[in-house]
Amino acid sequence: MKQFTAMIHAGEPDEGGFWATCLEVPGANGQGETREDCLANLASAVRDLLELNRAEALSDDPRAEQAELLVP
Repeated sequence: MKQFTAMIHAGEPDEGGFWATCLEVPGANGQGETREDCLANLASAVRDLLELNRAEALSDDPRAEQAELLVP
């Protein structure tokens, strides 16, 4: 499990709901009627984008090495 930062916004007053983005994963966004639905949708988008980025990186260089990076 990894921790990310979600920026959650309330929808327009006449529409309701929430929308959110992830600071660490540009392009990931989610929306939902409730805050919880919005965050679940965002988490799914983050997983999908990270998986896609990993697959693209390996297709660009199949010999590439993957390593954990810890940033204090």
